[in-house]
Amino acid sequence: MEKATTSVLWQMNSTRLLLPSTCCCSSFQSSSILNFPIPTSVPFQFRRRLTNSSINSSSSPDAIFPIPSSVTKVAAADLSLAVKKKAAEVSSELKGSSIFLVGMKSSLKTNLGKLLADVLRYYYFDSDSLVEEALGGASVAKSLKESDETSFYESETEVLKQLSSMGRLVVCAGNDAVQNKTNLALVRHGISLWIDLPLDTVARDVTEDQSPFPSSDISTSGSYPEVMDELAALYNKYKDGYATADAIISLQKVATRLGYENLDDVTTEDVALEVLGEVEKLTRVKKMMEEAARPF
Repeated sequence: MEKATTSVLWQMNSTRLLLPSTCCCSSFQSSSILNFPIPTSVPFQFRRRLTNSSINSSSSPDAIFPIPSSVTKVAAADLSLAVKKKAAEVSSELKGSSIFLVGMKSSLKTNLGKLLADVLRYYYFDSDSLVEEALGGASVAKSLKESDETSFYESETEVLKQLSSMGRLVVCAGNDAVQNKTNLALVRHGISLWIDLPLDTVARDVTEDQSPFPSSDISTSGSYPEVMDELAALYNKYKDGYATADAIISLQKVATRLGYENLDDVTTEDVALEVLGEVEKLTRVKKMMEEAARPF
């Protein structure tokens, strides 16, 4: 156990990030050191809200009007601008508090985290990836979890301690972040949001797009029914932990509110606007509680 923890700390100390005072995260104290390599920014994909395929194919030819690409580009640009504007409004109230995204791993959750980090001028991290890097790779992490589960969980806790001690981060938290009271307490150093996705959406991510799921959690080589069974078991195991989040962002509810019949029509920006709206509400409530607690 001690050996595993020492190994984690050694890996963490092997690469240090010293944040310059001129960067967008200048609110960090000069002594704050993030002991992980900064991941390379990966452009996220934007799904079009309007597509020609969404038109009823049974309509008469005269009733079919192909949507020009310029229209969808303008719509996407307007939505992107709306996200940036909302982020600017929320940022002043957020005051550098970190955001932790919990829930089933998916490409939507990952892209959402990267988008939020971009518009808020935060740093983005995936806790599962950090644990695997600290332990020496995915295969080593999987082996440790199978042979010494306690040490593996201690590794996850050590990573969360590092992340929760800092600000201006968007963290896609792995399932182990909600598996015990210690980790849940660390996540609550920031604002926690449950990104609630239908299991079939996550299963499609795994089977069709080969979404990077921790090898210790699920086998991505199985058929769709097998993957669904594994995801259902994971969901039942961690749903109570997810439910402790400060707010729930439901993909189904976002789609319903926007009038979408197909969940695939919901874009990353749509969800980001929902997240920023919830963050704004939470920061306002926190401010009201602080003011109410002040002595007269």
